[in-house]
Amino acid sequence: MAVEQFVSKTLELLQEEREAEIEETRLWQENISLKDLQNKGVCLLKLQIGSQSTGLYGRTVVILEPRKHLGFSSLPSNSFGPGDIVGLYDTGGCTADSQIATGIVTRVSQASISVAFDDSKDGLSFDTDALYILLKLANDVTYKRMKNALNALNRYSNGTAANLISVLFGDTKPSSQSQPNEVGFFNLNLDDSQREAVSFALSQRELAVIHGPPGTGKTTTVVEIILQAVKQGQKVLCCASSNVAVDNLVERLARCKAKVLRLGHPARLLESIQKHSLDAILAQSDNANIITDIRKDIDKAFMGMKKAHDKGERVNFRREIGELRKELKTREATAIAQILKSADVVLSTNTGACDDGPLKFLPAEHFDWVVIDECAQALESSCWIALLKARKCILAGDYKQLPPTIKSRTAASKGLSLSLMERLIQMYGDSVVRMLTVQYRMNSAIMEWASKEMYQGRLTAHSSVERHLLKDLPGVTCVEETCTPLLLIDTAGCGLSEMEVTDEQSKGNQGEVDIVELHIKALTEAGIKAKDIAVIAPYNLQVDLLRQKLSTRHPELEIKSVDGFQGREKEAVVLSLVRSNRKGDVGFLAEDRRINVAVTRARRHIAVVCDTQTVQNHAFLKSLIDHMTEFGEVRTAFEYIQDIVPQNYTRDHKDSKANTSAAISSSASTKQSVKDQARSKVKQGQKKSSGSSSKENTAGSEKYKKSSASTLTEEQQNKNRCTEIREQVENFLKDLNQSEIQFPSSFNSHDRLLVHQIAEELGLVHESKGEGKDRCISVSRPLVSAPAEEPTQAQEEEEGEEEAQEEETNPNPQSEPRSHSPLDLKSLHLERMKREQQKREENAQRKKQQNNIPPAQTHFLTRKNRTKAGACDIAAAAAPDDDFDTLINAVKKADSVCSFVKCKASVLTLGQLCIFCNRQYCLSHHIPEVHGCGDKAKSHARMRISKEGVLYAGSGKKDKSMDPNKKAYLQRKLDSKLKDMASQRKQKNKEKDS
Repeated sequence: MAVEQFVSKTLELLQEEREAEIEETRLWQENISLKDLQNKGVCLLKLQIGSQSTGLYGRTVVILEPRKHLGFSSLPSNSFGPGDIVGLYDTGGCTADSQIATGIVTRVSQASISVAFDDSKDGLSFDTDALYILLKLANDVTYKRMKNALNALNRYSNGTAANLISVLFGDTKPSSQSQPNEVGFFNLNLDDSQREAVSFALSQRELAVIHGPPGTGKTTTVVEIILQAVKQGQKVLCCASSNVAVDNLVERLARCKAKVLRLGHPARLLESIQKHSLDAILAQSDNANIITDIRKDIDKAFMGMKKAHDKGERVNFRREIGELRKELKTREATAIAQILKSADVVLSTNTGACDDGPLKFLPAEHFDWVVIDECAQALESSCWIALLKARKCILAGDYKQLPPTIKSRTAASKGLSLSLMERLIQMYGDSVVRMLTVQYRMNSAIMEWASKEMYQGRLTAHSSVERHLLKDLPGVTCVEETCTPLLLIDTAGCGLSEMEVTDEQSKGNQGEVDIVELHIKALTEAGIKAKDIAVIAPYNLQVDLLRQKLSTRHPELEIKSVDGFQGREKEAVVLSLVRSNRKGDVGFLAEDRRINVAVTRARRHIAVVCDTQTVQNHAFLKSLIDHMTEFGEVRTAFEYIQDIVPQNYTRDHKDSKANTSAAISSSASTKQSVKDQARSKVKQGQKKSSGSSSKENTAGSEKYKKSSASTLTEEQQNKNRCTEIREQVENFLKDLNQSEIQFPSSFNSHDRLLVHQIAEELGLVHESKGEGKDRCISVSRPLVSAPAEEPTQAQEEEEGEEEAQEEETNPNPQSEPRSHSPLDLKSLHLERMKREQQKREENAQRKKQQNNIPPAQTHFLTRKNRTKAGACDIAAAAAPDDDFDTLINAVKKADSVCSFVKCKASVLTLGQLCIFCNRQYCLSHHIPEVHGCGDKAKSHARMRISKEGVLYAGSGKKDKSMDPNKKAYLQRKLDSKLKDMASQRKQKNKEKDS
């Protein structure tokens, strides 16, 4: 490829990418609300100042946090990272008028974000009680630097990089030294593939490519190559696409006692390596004091020029300032050049190696080597900023992981996404590449899938990690979750569909969030530390849902998107794939490299939560599912969540399976042991929605085990179910030896409603027993007993609530018409009264048993109920034959006496109404804790304290006094202002005296 053709095409694509970025920013400003911008991850709303400190060579660092007093403990999912340029705005919006300052992100965590601001002349002051908006700003500096580098490449003729340029564009083939020297390795623990890669890189004259799959020690190899180059007396310029990658190299090289120099804004650097930055070394150099004195002289000259009244005097001051600035520039250039020349390795980001930065003080032929780490993640045009400065380059990275981020799909499809590393491998093949083949991160079961699908099966696991599991960690118990490296949790057919949202780029799945929470709970209870676990999801919305669910309980748990976790690793990784839909659409999960990154972050355990019917429509994802099914453990979502409603649907694809439940059972039985199968059957038999009964239920329940693949319509199925239940109840009536029939707890709400209706029609006693998953219905014959009494109001309300709950569960039940004969409402009412009479008799027996309990226990049992029958209780318990006047008198008497047990004090004059139980008490018993409303009072007090910020009524308002730090800052500013005013006042007095 000709250089001119490459430059013209790349400049065109870069312009297209830049226009796409500008257009996106314009659309955001015009059409998208701030909340939508936050959902996209480029904006953070309603932040407060957590702390403010001065440092980083005169810069102000501010830590911004969400509003904790409203319950927000973590930031929403976002794309902010170290080095990003951001704008700080007040609540007026993201406009020029409301912008307070611009800064650079230094650190991002789940709970806060740190931003460094350059101090203005007046200084920066922030209100700790105010709310702020943080917005990521478009940065055109990178675009300009890449454009300048491409133009310089087009004009390049004879220079240090001439041979390298011809090799990288295929005009000449790469060459090697005739007699490579024997290498004495600094790191004696390198494996054979790493040693071969180091030797190959040293032997090449122009180009060497180091391909490092996940966990193979790529950084270790690159550090060894740089140390070997320094040993040979070479000057090395080392770059990477991200600040984090550069800082990692600085740390590793500094440990090896190499003379390193880190270029870049100090705010973008890790604290541990800031001592190696240019600003820090410059501040400690011999010229630092001289430079500081010159700056002070310039400031004094400025003050003198302002105070001077004579024009000639002002001209002299201006001339003096010009000379001082010229000297300052010369001194700084000399000091920077001296520091740069003394360093063996200069490190920066790709764009930080530009000609308008500190490197302009060095001669063009200063560097011998350029090393570019993470080359596969960088645009090729950004690599050329550094490549033009040396005769030899080493490229390291993994082109099987995520490519550079490009906003314009058109530009990406035309070749902008093709990295320099991938282009050279396509051009020269294995002749310029050495691949690292021994990985030191993953259990072999995790590694083998990635090795087979992405790396031609060439990877091998080192013996130290080959069989390691979570149970091998100190303090971890041996349970099922800690004994398996691969766990697939299948949600197919469980009704856990993805959330329908208008934004196609943002997807969520609440069901998978619940399953992830339960799996994290199992891991932490087994002894795994939360900081050793990562939860990864491909969508920002899912990341937000996971953080809302998990961050409060596990603050050290790291929850990020796939893109935000590249280059990282954890002992255990839980991956939620989110997508679950009838179309089988997987969205951008179809990008193979994204899934490769997600899976290879795990060291000992990877758990994948997904709908296998949806994701198996993509071949690459299907290979992952097949691998985990064959070599790992498979579970269904039914084992985690009890109230799942099974779904039974087929997709439009020809190769899809017709029966989801069959797919679940087949996938689960592939790898599960006999014990697991038994446990799964027991658990599935307990589900309300399974429609099957346990062996302990009556014989007739077997009729409800219908096939989930039935082609009957919903209405027909409901009619059949009603007929079956009616038939079973009628058989019970015919069998006089059977006093009661109990229906299984596996009935769903609609089945229970049918039982209630049919029993009511036939005049039978029907009663719900148990709670939750143990709730079931029993039907029995009515008892022939004393004349029925009217039900109490509380009992009627309870019965009504139960029926209302059943009807709400199924608002449109398809049931068979009721009895053929008209209903006798009076008989139904009498039957209900008989049931209530039976309940009262049971309560009477229970009271008799309590009379036999010792006094101490009796006192304990009756403590919770310290109120006697009130007006409502008397009215509800009255029999139908009671005289109305007698009832009214009883109600009046109950309403005029204290409601506390055995208290006969009148409350007509000095009674106190309890706001919790709405009863009248005398002054001795009106305190909630005395008459039994203590728990409600405590709950109410807690709510008021959290809402109003006061301990009790009249205890004062929330402390709104000024923060001591802010007060001290304002005091210093006031003192400085008063001092300046005092000095001006003295000068005026002198002038008047003269």
